[in-house]
Amino acid sequence: MPSSLLRKDSLHVAAIMDGNGRWARARGLPRREGHRAGIEALRRIVKAAPDAGISTLTVHAFSAANWNRPAEEVADLLKLFEQYLDSETETLVADGVRLSFIGRRDRLPANLVAEMERAEAVTEWGDVLSLRVALDYSAREAIIAAVKNGVPPGPDVDLLIRTSGEQRLSDFLLWECAYAELYFAAKNWPDFDAGDLAAALAAFHARERRFGALPQAAE
Repeated sequence: MPSSLLRKDSLHVAAIMDGNGRWARARGLPRREGHRAGIEALRRIVKAAPDAGISTLTVHAFSAANWNRPAEEVADLLKLFEQYLDSETETLVADGVRLSFIGRRDRLPANLVAEMERAEAVTEWGDVLSLRVALDYSAREAIIAAVKNGVPPGPDVDLLIRTSGEQRLSDFLLWECAYAELYFAAKNWPDFDAGDLAAALAAFHARERRFGALPQAAE
């Protein structure tokens, strides 16, 4: 791992990007437009993350359970992911962002998997931010695979952000979030911006993380 991703003050932040459909519905728009607006929000947060002290950003883009959505919406989402990779990969390279994916690939369209692999290869040396995207992902499946392989699922999360007012993990990074601080924002993801990220981080830094130990005042 590049040395600049090993700063002691760096954070692993995870985000459940919830509320795209609600954002669209409130504006009388098709759900696909909410997902497009969600991509724009992701661009904003990726840009803001390094200056906010974040070295790793893991986002929940498409869960294993999302296959249960209408086929048209699933197709729109997968096509949108492919378009994002086609348009954004060179920007990620220029910005020093290393892109990687977690989750299954065997159920994804072959052309999308090819774009994912290309993006991972060309961004491999990014040393400003590690952007991990969960596609066709289930934390339960990841834990089972980790037990079989004898390898932990992934790096511990410091702060988990979920938007749209929902307050659950939804099978996302269950192992990695064992001691994560949880932050629930009322805003839908398409409206989430750098100021909201700063507010989440301010709340995080105001908390005392004890990892099972006594509060400092009681020691």
